[in-house]
Amino acid sequence: MPEREILDIAELQSLAGEEVAVSDWLEVTQERINAFADATGDHQWIHVDVERCRRESPFSTTIAHGFLTLSLIPQFTYATIRIRQKFAMTINYGCNKVRFPHPVKCGARLRARHRLLEVAEVQGGWQSRWQVTIEIEGVAKPACVAETVVRYYVPGLG
Repeated sequence: MPEREILDIAELQSLAGEEVAVSDWLEVTQERINAFADATGDHQWIHVDVERCRRESPFSTTIAHGFLTLSLIPQFTYATIRIRQKFAMTINYGCNKVRFPHPVKCGARLRARHRLLEVAEVQGGWQSRWQVTIEIEGVAKPACVAETVVRYYVPGLG
């Protein structure tokens, strides 16, 4: 998907209620799953033991950590949405709600749909709320649905 370029906060505010961007597909590899397991210390066999999963898992393969799927949101966002206005910093402020309706099998391809819920002024800048739906190619249920909160801080405000 081409990158969605947004001029400034005013233009971003005008997009509230709309789907703003859809990312390209990204394959979830065993290497990525293993690296996430190493980074978080979560080496549960359903994620990292390929042979045991072939024998015992109902999925016949490893599955990605739910939090790995969630942690891909910034990558999907940076690849698809660019706001040209300069900020002192942009931060992931948190999530209001996160659900993992369907497991992500190793080798699956994911993409994210970004729907802007609102943009509001906060001390020092603005805060946006997004509904991000991470889809699995060929699967009706999403892998993850998250309401994320992003803050954009501008020098001299607040």
